[in-house]
Amino acid sequence: MVEDVIIIGSGPAGYTAAIYCAREDFKPLMISGSVNIGGQLTLTTTVENYPGFPDGVQGPELMGMFEKQATRFGTRIVHEDVVEADLHSNPFKVKTASQEYEARAIIVSTGASAKWLGLPSEHRLIGKGVSSCATCDGAFFRNKDVAVVGGGDTAMEDSLFLTRFAKSVTILHRRDEFRASKIMQDKVLNNPKIKVMFNTVVEDVLGDQKVSGVKIKNTNDNKTDVLNIDGLFVAIGYSPNTGFLKGQLKVDELGYIITKDEVKTDIEGVFVAGDVADRFYRQAVTAAGSGAKAALHVREYLQSLR
Repeated sequence: MVEDVIIIGSGPAGYTAAIYCAREDFKPLMISGSVNIGGQLTLTTTVENYPGFPDGVQGPELMGMFEKQATRFGTRIVHEDVVEADLHSNPFKVKTASQEYEARAIIVSTGASAKWLGLPSEHRLIGKGVSSCATCDGAFFRNKDVAVVGGGDTAMEDSLFLTRFAKSVTILHRRDEFRASKIMQDKVLNNPKIKVMFNTVVEDVLGDQKVSGVKIKNTNDNKTDVLNIDGLFVAIGYSPNTGFLKGQLKVDELGYIITKDEVKTDIEGVFVAGDVADRFYRQAVTAAGSGAKAALHVREYLQSLR
């Protein structure tokens, strides 16, 4: 059986694309992945900046509603990972560990995963004071002390954003200088709310039910200390989930899929939605919007085949 459209990935982009495609009676097949189904929002708690929820909504709950709406209109979901794709064949071929599927059109919405420090305590406290998204969670730390890990432009931008809410922001950077652009460094170093600790790494995140501090180590003398904070923002980058597409689609130096006209690729019939091609916004609402755009282009493409 050749599907009209296969959506690889879930999250706001994938589910929105599925809703639009299903309502066009394309009976989309979504291969959602096997872990973190629903994307980055499943790793957060209250979402207050998604339209339509004036009192906020839990991230996993929001993604559950997205999925319910997609399946209501006929989306079929396979909870597996795509391990390989052949986008140069006709029809396109997509393989999971258990099966091979074929489709006339493809939407890639596999997102980008935040890079973490790799500490068990960090993972345990995600959504309980540990975050990878200052824009999403900064408002929850009004008049609190927070720390940001990183030294690039993202860490600088997150730190400056957090000063709108936090009482203090401490940047922890493992090297003796930032990698960020000069203009961003100047803004950070001249902000009275921001303190910088160079040559510093996080060895442990402290707290039982919520973050209470971090154990830090100076990389010059190996001395350790405890920094009392209420929130830890990890800003060391994102990794787009494009490994299974090696040799299939053009990607930039960071691995993000290169698009044209926002959601099109250089292969006719293959479209992209969400953070897998977005290295700037990375918001649920923008991902959902790109999912709708990709689905509308799928409609146009499939109609051209008839």
